[in-house]
Amino acid sequence: MVYEENPAEASVSLTPEKKSEQNIATLVYALQAISFLIGISFIVAVVVNYVKIDDVRNTWLESHFQWQIRTFWFGLLWFVLGVLTYMLVIGYFILFANAVWVIYRIVKGWLRLNDNKAMYIQN
Repeated sequence: MVYEENPAEASVSLTPEKKSEQNIATLVYALQAISFLIGISFIVAVVVNYVKIDDVRNTWLESHFQWQIRTFWFGLLWFVLGVLTYMLVIGYFILFANAVWVIYRIVKGWLRLNDNKAMYIQN
């Protein structure tokens, strides 16, 4: 995958259209964070990701959209496993670990987005 901007550690300057797309990524991180209070916002966030991902193809912002989408799907997977094993003691640990992991991904992604940095380099 080739990015228009430097995707690794260097910060990039934003054109007005990229600033708008960055605002969408910020909105998605906010919706993911709000999901701890209002669960449906997690679903709204991933829908926004899928609707807008074509607008950020081959840019450093695509890595954020993919990061957010993976956060949703893996978070959902571990949430379901935690609920299914809730009656067993292990379910509590799965749900707690999942919450910590989702918070970590939201914070890490949001901070890198704020610094105009990609999440990772894709090949």
